[in-house]
Amino acid sequence: MLRGRTIGLRARHEDDVPVLRTELYDDVVYSSRAESGPWRPVGPGTQDPRLAVDDKEQRSVPFSVVELDGGTLVGTATLWGIDTHNRVAHIGLGLRPGYRGKGYGTDVVAVLCHYGFVVRGLRRLQIETLADNAAMLRSAERNGFVREGVLRSSAWVLGEVLDEVLLGLLAQDWERARRP
Repeated sequence: MLRGRTIGLRARHEDDVPVLRTELYDDVVYSSRAESGPWRPVGPGTQDPRLAVDDKEQRSVPFSVVELDGGTLVGTATLWGIDTHNRVAHIGLGLRPGYRGKGYGTDVVAVLCHYGFVVRGLRRLQIETLADNAAMLRSAERNGFVREGVLRSSAWVLGEVLDEVLLGLLAQDWERARRP
């Protein structure tokens, strides 16, 4: 398990899937804002591709986020779009409704940065988020991510067009910020 101040990132367990599916992916508004495509229902008994773990897939590493104190499932985190040639990847996360606004997102981003830069040896991490996602913007910027641009009118979400913000963090900037 990778450990932060308050959370741990661990492998996805089978009993995590129904909770994450119900609280995150069956929520039409949340899922529409978090995914790059329209929400669609996934039938009972069907393996949800958003939560399935394929240990052979090398371009994405899904984690379950748990509280260090007690091990309660908090949400999901992913390092995705891993490009080993250019040594870049993207960060994504989703917190269960009862765990939002408690600082977990900032800790998740910090642990994903450690995983990406130290464990995987990447040189750049990137986040794309809706321009009105203040919590994600705050979590990213608290971890040293810099706003690099706005993708105007790039997301269709529940009948409206929204801007996305592109944030980036370089390994050398992350390392410099960690030095005392």
